[in-house]
Amino acid sequence: WYIVSFGMIGASISGVTFVSVPGMVRGMDMTYMQTVLGFFFGYMAVAHILLPLYYKLNLTSIYGYLGTRIGVRAYRTGSFFFLLSRMLGTAAKLYLVCLILHTYVFQEMHVPFWLIAVGSVALVWIYTHKSGIKTIVWTDTLQTFCLIAALIFIIYFTIQRLDLNFSGIVQTIQNSEHSRIFVFDDWVSRQNFFKQFFSGIFIVIVMTGLDQDMMQKNLSCRNLREAQKNMYCYGFSFIPLNFLFLCLGILLIALAGQMQLELPAMNDDILPMFAAQGYLGQSVLVLFTIGIIAAAFSNSDSALTAMTTSVCVDLLNTEKDTEETARRKRDKVHLSLSVLLAFFICLVEILNNKSVIDAIYIIASYTYGPLLGMFAFGLFTRRQTNDRWVPLIAIFSPLLCYLADWWIGKETGYKFGYELLMLNGTLTFIGRSNVGKSSLINMLTSRKGLAMTSSTPGKTMLINHFLINKNWYLVDLPGYGYARRGQKGKDQIRTIIEDYILEREQMTNLFVLIDSRLEPQKIDLEFMEWLGENGIPFSIIFTKADKLKGGRLKMNINAYLREL
Repeated sequence: WYIVSFGMIGASISGVTFVSVPGMVRGMDMTYMQTVLGFFFGYMAVAHILLPLYYKLNLTSIYGYLGTRIGVRAYRTGSFFFLLSRMLGTAAKLYLVCLILHTYVFQEMHVPFWLIAVGSVALVWIYTHKSGIKTIVWTDTLQTFCLIAALIFIIYFTIQRLDLNFSGIVQTIQNSEHSRIFVFDDWVSRQNFFKQFFSGIFIVIVMTGLDQDMMQKNLSCRNLREAQKNMYCYGFSFIPLNFLFLCLGILLIALAGQMQLELPAMNDDILPMFAAQGYLGQSVLVLFTIGIIAAAFSNSDSALTAMTTSVCVDLLNTEKDTEETARRKRDKVHLSLSVLLAFFICLVEILNNKSVIDAIYIIASYTYGPLLGMFAFGLFTRRQTNDRWVPLIAIFSPLLCYLADWWIGKETGYKFGYELLMLNGTLTFIGRSNVGKSSLINMLTSRKGLAMTSSTPGKTMLINHFLINKNWYLVDLPGYGYARRGQKGKDQIRTIIEDYILEREQMTNLFVLIDSRLEPQKIDLEFMEWLGENGIPFSIIFTKADKLKGGRLKMNINAYLREL
């Protein structure tokens, strides 16, 4: 686990952090540390909420959970948004390395940017064509060592040029106008503490906990306990590492003032300028090149492997193919994704006009938001949903976020920052509908509004009794899907099932409600199998029938009966 933990530092930091974070100091001081502090708590949430789920279900693809809990379309939608998010994020990270190589190495040779992009992706493709996840973990470890060593030596050479001792370093950083870390007084500012801190938590949850690439490495640990220790360690390591990057930014600005150098317009160009133009010596140029290449390839190799796995397992379902057929499909997918990655790198080069790390987090706010909403819905509610509408909701949520950002900015002057991610996830979450249990009870009793949906779905654990004609009871039980929640929820559900269904002598029949619009869900089939094993008389009621047209209802019911 400690090898995985150390290697994941490099995979998470990437070349973007190496270049962008020192430069961020000029534009937003050291306030990025607020987001970094949120990262740590995000890692704790992933370790104790998502990792136990993944290990329990023994998933090859983490999006398989969405298929079990919500439906096949949710499963494929989750995979698609991962692929989109990872492709854009990886392209932005590799773009930075290609840009630096183009600007400071190959420009004088008249080598075009697109050729450098293709060459970089080709190297990643060659390396990942045959290697597996364990090989990537070990090479990540070597690349992380190179990255950290490069950072420490660059700071050392910068301090030498400034001619400072330890107390002088501390004083220079403390007295800098850019040393501000916390912003509590300005609620409109994107650097407000609460915006940055909570955004940091959710950035980690989606970009690590809901990311096939990062979770694939965590799941390579032998057991859940080791995977959690891995996450504690590398999650904490981000605090001192990012602090060092920000301190380096302040020291470089101080050195520029001392040497009377004009800093470049783009913040991302500050460290490359010092390294490539010899202001810190030739040794720093070598270290800088090693550092960004190690960081970039540590992230890109595993990303390409994870995207290939996701397409093959989630979209093409190659697990059902023969070994030879699956291998041929995987090779084709791997090559196609490499070509697409090179295209997106060139696209980022055309569009880029700001800090790359800032651009990556903004992209994540839009593309990871639907994933956040779907997983939150599955984990924290017991409601069923219409799987057919999931892709549309996942697409419209980011569009609504964009329109909300534009309209609120126009009307109030308030501009969303990374908190767009939370808004996006919330819109996806509330866009779902339940199985129709309350509607059924209201219809049977001819009493509109008798049965109400809980205002906090998944929280209420009540058994509701409806006395019919003062003669018999219609009993409304909590949904069994809620058993997918935490241990406390499972224990409560287990008590209800055992004490009521198994021991309630007066129970005549149990009605299992199935949304007729959906494909057969694994959780429903497992529950009915459990009822049969225990000799419980039950009937299936297909709900939402009024939502289907023509012969679709009959087709869906026949498909369900065949599955049974």
